[in-house]
Amino acid sequence: MNFTQRTRSIVQALAVILSLAIPVMFAISAADARPGGGGSRGSRTFSAPPPTATAPKAAQPLNRTMTQPGSPGVAGAAATGAAAKGGMFNKPGMGMLGGLAAGFLGAGLLGMLFGGGLFSGLGSMASIIGLILQIGLIIIVVRLAMSWWQRRNTPATASAYAGPASGAPGGPGGPLNSLRTGTGFGLGSGSAPLEIQPADYEAFERLLGDVQTAWSNEDVDKLHTLATPEMVMYFTKDLEENKAKNDINKVSDVKLLQGDLAEAWREGETDYASVAMRFSLIDKTLERGTDRLVAGSEQPIEATEVWTFVRRRGENWELSAIQEA
Repeated sequence: MNFTQRTRSIVQALAVILSLAIPVMFAISAADARPGGGGSRGSRTFSAPPPTATAPKAAQPLNRTMTQPGSPGVAGAAATGAAAKGGMFNKPGMGMLGGLAAGFLGAGLLGMLFGGGLFSGLGSMASIIGLILQIGLIIIVVRLAMSWWQRRNTPATASAYAGPASGAPGGPGGPLNSLRTGTGFGLGSGSAPLEIQPADYEAFERLLGDVQTAWSNEDVDKLHTLATPEMVMYFTKDLEENKAKNDINKVSDVKLLQGDLAEAWREGETDYASVAMRFSLIDKTLERGTDRLVAGSEQPIEATEVWTFVRRRGENWELSAIQEA
């Protein structure tokens, strides 16, 4: 393979990789406009909340947390340290399979740089068709690795929250999963070890609106009454970044459309509840001082997130984590 052909192959490979990465980057930037993700879920910080009717897909891992590696429920400090660093293959529990995929990709790109193609030694695969096949194989390996990691890290209690079959009371076709007047929450997964009462659901919905309002008003003092110190630290950091860009993010007309319980549990004197919520809102970013629209619109959009709430015995619920769903 001459220099021109080698360069063309490298450019094509990078184009494919960027086409996979760009949608993810746009999704992250869109999610960052509202009150940002992150936080802690106690011993389950590094475990995915079980899926629900409201959020049937696995929630995104927490992108920032103060939970220390080695906490209960985390398989070793090395694994959680990798999770904190981020990256496609730096996921806890990926082990040999993740390392194989990472080495596979790295070796292939190096092979291209030195004229050996993505798979060094396989000259018959040096054509464009061969390149596409090789990249396709890498994507398959990555997806298999990610799927294996998600299955391994799904809590054993998740099966308890699957709910009745469709058509049964509480199932997808039953009345308990319909919107409940005044709260918007269905009973969803229902059989959590910690019993969640109707008043708790009302508190969750109230916090959804109050947090968004305090964020829009840049009222840090109010956020301290609604969220844990860790979450307030993240909110404050994001607000300061907006001010540095001379922007202000305004979230209004928040309305809960559907919600249900993913899991609820108790750790010592502390209660946790992770709740999937689908809600509508108007999310816009304005230029500070002029109110010129920088991003977003006046039209309502929908978002689905998993919010985790925490309370000490005898105290009120507070927001402790936000995950994209």
